[in-house]
Amino acid sequence: MFITCENLVKIFTLADEVELLALQGLDLEIERGEMVGIVGASGSGKSTLLNVLGGLIRPTAGTAKVDGRNLLKMSEAELDRYRRDEVGFVWQQSTRNLIPWLNAAENVAYPMIMAGTKQRVANQRSAELLEMVGLADRADHTAERLSGGEQARVALAIALANNPSLLLADEPTGELDTATAEMIYELFRTLNRELGLTTLIVSHDPGIARQVGRVVSIRDGKLAGETVRSRPMADPSAPQTGEPAEEEFEELIVLDAAGRLQIPQEMRDELGLKRRVKLEQTEDGVLIKPVQTEKAAGDES
Repeated sequence: MFITCENLVKIFTLADEVELLALQGLDLEIERGEMVGIVGASGSGKSTLLNVLGGLIRPTAGTAKVDGRNLLKMSEAELDRYRRDEVGFVWQQSTRNLIPWLNAAENVAYPMIMAGTKQRVANQRSAELLEMVGLADRADHTAERLSGGEQARVALAIALANNPSLLLADEPTGELDTATAEMIYELFRTLNRELGLTTLIVSHDPGIARQVGRVVSIRDGKLAGETVRSRPMADPSAPQTGEPAEEEFEELIVLDAAGRLQIPQEMRDELGLKRRVKLEQTEDGVLIKPVQTEKAAGDES
């Protein structure tokens, strides 16, 4: 397994020693070469997870392993090398991706030069990466002369500069129109497929399931569910058109290592599920039933 998180906890200490529990025992596994979307409401912990996996912040407790490295136990020097050599970052705001007074080619070469690569080698690699993202003819343009989509593509080239094994993107299409966003997602898929690059994309876009191989949802700092791609069974009696079957998506609730699951609020409200429920084992699985009366629920203490 390329990424393994077990009972991952991250606590931030705010002003007046107030503690914010951002990750509350999150479990997650990601295979090498997967392209995974991460969704959740604001404050759910999805960006915190990305920052932990990128080595930008240390987890408070639990396990966060990337390609065998335990991020909780790494020294500061080891984390610096990990961020520089193993992880590529793409952020929503172009100001976090591009240095405004450098042109596209210089921006892409910059992280390589900072890592000790010779200028000639860095320039050659920069040209190759800009060609890869379709911006060879914009190499001498600064950020202000690039469109939003072009800035996003330069950001991808920068993220790939040091040949990372993990690509992390936080809302990379958040400031782009639909057509441009589709183009950027297609570029992510191409890089994932051709380079075998494990890719995690945080997004508020509910349609991201059509762009990635799998989507995991985070709620209250825990993994709550997954959306997986599936295709409907072919009907032998139906006329054969030769066209591929339309993709379908199945939403699954995740059972964590402690046997807990998160039932969506709207489903709990609709079924009248309160603090306590009844479980019944059936031939098909487990049936979750509401306790019929508040009095009955109170009597079960």
